[in-house]
Amino acid sequence: MGILTVFLEKATNLKDEDTIGKSDPYVKFELEQDNLIFDHDMGEMKSTTKSGDLNPVYEEEFVFNIPTLENMVLHCKVMDEDILSDDKMGKCKIKLEELGLSAEPTPVSEKVYNRIFGKDSFIFLTIAYEE
Repeated sequence: MGILTVFLEKATNLKDEDTIGKSDPYVKFELEQDNLIFDHDMGEMKSTTKSGDLNPVYEEEFVFNIPTLENMVLHCKVMDEDILSDDKMGKCKIKLEELGLSAEPTPVSEKVYNRIFGKDSFIFLTIAYEE
């Protein structure tokens, strides 16, 4: 078994999903082994919620125990916490096998929302893997 460490640094330029007030973003990580026939769910984790912040700084660490990096995909969903149901603010997927991960943390920034007008939204992570 190996240990995958995901450090969530921050998100930038998030789109405000609330009509009144500002969005309350959090990030949900879902890890899966994307196999040809049967995908294998490796777990999910959620960050804290940052109230009214469209450029939230998290500085939180998440640890997954996984058998290998082969076909592993990390889905990152930026969500807006609401009373009735949470709104999706953006998402991305990271193919971990392609990053050449090691015990040394690798900085990763991914676009989570593509805007036609204005700045795109990004998520900033560092990811490490140790067997």
